[in-house]
Amino acid sequence: MLDSYRHKGLRKKLVETIRAKGIIDENVLNAIEKVPRHWFMDSSFLEFAYEDRAFPISAGQTISQPYTVAVMTELLQIRKNDKVLEIGTGSGYQACILSAMGAKVYTIERQKSLHEKAKIFLPSIGYSTIKQFYGDGYKGLPTYGPFDKIIVTCGAPHIPTALIEQLKIGGIMVIPVGEGGTQVMQTVERITDTNIEIKNHGYFRFVPMLEDRNEK
Repeated sequence: MLDSYRHKGLRKKLVETIRAKGIIDENVLNAIEKVPRHWFMDSSFLEFAYEDRAFPISAGQTISQPYTVAVMTELLQIRKNDKVLEIGTGSGYQACILSAMGAKVYTIERQKSLHEKAKIFLPSIGYSTIKQFYGDGYKGLPTYGPFDKIIVTCGAPHIPTALIEQLKIGGIMVIPVGEGGTQVMQTVERITDTNIEIKNHGYFRFVPMLEDRNEK
């Protein structure tokens, strides 16, 4: 896969744009500078790969705006070797950002076509340690939990109970919550077995989180 000096220069500019919007975690910024976003996009959008906006991918999904990726990743407070569950693999870009930061990533995708594509693609670009699953994000991966961190990359109508149960005590989940076109970005910290603390972090737009698997 080609990653030219031009691409690297455009990534540096993108990082400065995101930094100017308030992202201060250097580990997040370094990961965004390291991972070539253009590898994850349809060839018809390649010239826009380093603009700070979302773009369509297949199966009616999107690759998130880089600033949104940075916000969610910063809110997760990733530490090296954190065990992280991602709901919504999509293109695989977010999973690779987390992996580039030293996290042990488990990612689940309900769209079979996206899962099958990412299963081949991510190892081919050097991210073979990311564990990929085809399934229902609302159910998470109970067999592999609990997780230090959970990130949900689609708009959920509510916070799924199963995901809270798979979060370690002291763990953080980042999830956009709300029905309709706009969601509130929330962090959910599991304080005790029965106690959680929810904080709001502004409004964002995501494709909806859907139940069950899509076999197409």
